[in-house]
Amino acid sequence: MSKRKLTRRQSWRIEKVQQEKADRIDKKARKLSDSDELGDEEEGLIVSHFGTLVEVEPLAPPTDPIRCHFRTNLGSLVTGDRVVMRRGQSGYGVIETILPRTSLLSRPDPRGNLKPVAANIDFMILVVTPEPAPSGVLIDRYLVAAELQKIPIKILLNKTDLLNEMNEVAIDALLNTYRDIGYPVMECSAKTEQGLAELQLELDQKTSVFVGQSGVGKTSLVNALLPGVNARVGALSEGSKLGRHTTTNARLFHFPFGGDLIDSPGIREFGLWHLDPDKVIEGFRDFDPWRFECRFRDCRHLQEPGCALHQAVENGKIERQRVENYFSIREALLEGR
Repeated sequence: MSKRKLTRRQSWRIEKVQQEKADRIDKKARKLSDSDELGDEEEGLIVSHFGTLVEVEPLAPPTDPIRCHFRTNLGSLVTGDRVVMRRGQSGYGVIETILPRTSLLSRPDPRGNLKPVAANIDFMILVVTPEPAPSGVLIDRYLVAAELQKIPIKILLNKTDLLNEMNEVAIDALLNTYRDIGYPVMECSAKTEQGLAELQLELDQKTSVFVGQSGVGKTSLVNALLPGVNARVGALSEGSKLGRHTTTNARLFHFPFGGDLIDSPGIREFGLWHLDPDKVIEGFRDFDPWRFECRFRDCRHLQEPGCALHQAVENGKIERQRVENYFSIREALLEGR
């Protein structure tokens, strides 16, 4: 969770490499614009990103994706972006502009810089499984990230075929905590197809993105929901129960009856290094009715007298584990400063 410390020289090198990359991208875009006769402007949807190129699906026929160059002054382009492009006779295209976004999902890189992942999504789906066992702290990191980015989030327990008498009670208790707070919780198994029909109904006519640890079956769910996609599925490590990364670029898939699904790169831990520790509490929606009612305006919710948050825990209004998770996340951010 701690933030990586970079020396001034390391930071300079990273900036230099990034600027050189940006210059190369701009040069390719200008070269195509100057040498290739471009067609009329048309709208398109970015369905994947390949290094210095993006794959754009035109909204008007023909709908075969076109790989496009783009200028770096447009900012970061991500899967789900709606853009205006122009086709070239060479088969490539050029992105002219990005259309306004309704939402933007970002996550921090190891240096604490926010990296956009997907745009224009209606909600995130946090996928957890019995193995690896779901962690309340890890779930809360995703929920905090979603709440602060104002993106609705739903929790999905995949691989229900792995439930047994040893883990079912604990997992049910954990998920019920989030149900009681108001987060939608779904259950399914990509292997047995139990619950897939209900999941599909949730996804139809919406744009959603799967997030979660590696090994929870995000890519398997894509294969189950979209037969024929043949997305690669990583083998689960028998030793650590952690999966290997298999999806290297966010990719957008269309459902037959409407709606889109973005499969994002697997990440073991959703970092929050970029956050101000004092902002973390805003990601715990169940704290809202009480965190402003403390006796002291600057209450840190530790041992201060008259703390309404701790009183809510004692009265059973807030789960004690949620408060402990909050302090765990906040302390980790403070240590990373």
